[in-house]
Amino acid sequence: MNTAQPSVNRDGIRQAVEQAGLALRGALRLEPEEQTGLLAGMHQIVLVGLIGRTGWDSFARSPEAGDGRPDPLDRWSERCLGELARHLGAQALYPFGGPPYWPFQRWAQRAEPLAPSPLGLLIHPDYGLWHSYRGALAFAEPIDWPPAAQAPSPCASCADQPCLTACPVSAFGQAGYDVAACAGWLRSPAGQTCMDQGCQARLACPVGRPFAHRPDQARFGMRAFLAARD
Repeated sequence: MNTAQPSVNRDGIRQAVEQAGLALRGALRLEPEEQTGLLAGMHQIVLVGLIGRTGWDSFARSPEAGDGRPDPLDRWSERCLGELARHLGAQALYPFGGPPYWPFQRWAQRAEPLAPSPLGLLIHPDYGLWHSYRGALAFAEPIDWPPAAQAPSPCASCADQPCLTACPVSAFGQAGYDVAACAGWLRSPAGQTCMDQGCQARLACPVGRPFAHRPDQARFGMRAFLAARD
């Protein structure tokens, strides 16, 4: 990473995040009542993550991806976000490692035009379901940042909602997400297609298809899902 003193403004932060191979995911200003505990004195949260392959290819080339140790994506995220925080004079925060956990889902909906989808994942009007958050940078000084864009949820105008009928074991429905049924299917020989291609319900969503995960990324995600339930 470039060791020159960065500009702590929106363009400087964007450049540093992109140089690290990650995606800038918007920002929000903390309210006074939120500036407590580890966030005391902090004013700005900048979210960092993955969009489609952006960020994933950097991880796939990393030492963590091939060292065979547990939680490679989290360890890579900690290293990258830690370096960014030191470079930019910020504090790194992560959506894992709790409890307690930072409210990334609430922060995300304040920073970007996101809405809950029928699958429970947050959907973006451009990226669909193919995005995630790997961490955040907390800054003590306020940063000039445009307000988050506003957009209606694409699910509101999706009459067919194919995501709810594409799962081979009907794991998604009015009662919520049947995690046990999903995991059981993935562990069976019949579930190999889902293991290789990714969640069929997620793939059925018509929004953001150009950002859909390719097979290596999909397999990693499915294996991580099962490993967390062993």
